[in-house]
Amino acid sequence: MPDLKSIPDDTKWQLAAKLAALLPALYESAYRGVVGEKYDEIEQEIWMGLSHMVSTIVRDLSLPTRTTSEIAESIRIVLTIWFGPDYKSETLEVSKDGTVVLIRRCPFLDTSHSFVVGGSGTFQKCMALILTTVPLLNKNYSARFVRTMCTGDRQCEIKIYEVKKALTDEAKKK
Repeated sequence: MPDLKSIPDDTKWQLAAKLAALLPALYESAYRGVVGEKYDEIEQEIWMGLSHMVSTIVRDLSLPTRTTSEIAESIRIVLTIWFGPDYKSETLEVSKDGTVVLIRRCPFLDTSHSFVVGGSGTFQKCMALILTTVPLLNKNYSARFVRTMCTGDRQCEIKIYEVKKALTDEAKKK
């Protein structure tokens, strides 16, 4: 008789990741029409709440968060755990000004497109998660989205940067 131990860990991870990617689309499909315009606001709070889970996982796994590249890589690792091996990304250290996370394949977006026309709220979910997570991991850093697949770009680019340095650089330009 089969039992849980007879199922390979990779198979269990793949199935759990598919479920994690599917749930937001199912909730949106079921509740958006009932809740109306408040849905986006409520959902944003949920994704901001999930950022605390990212922070907890980073701490529990003792992942580093001192530099932009460490923060980027730690977030990338957690998102790969959540969304599984079909989540394809890499971290690029672009300069002293910051680090970029490139996302080339996002099962969350793929699933969203299947259930919600155009993956309508995908960017807002991701933005709420990332922009809340980065300062939770290290208050001296923030993030900005340079490109996003859910708005038509071929890949996502999220730049993680030091807030103090960005403010200093902006002041110098004026």
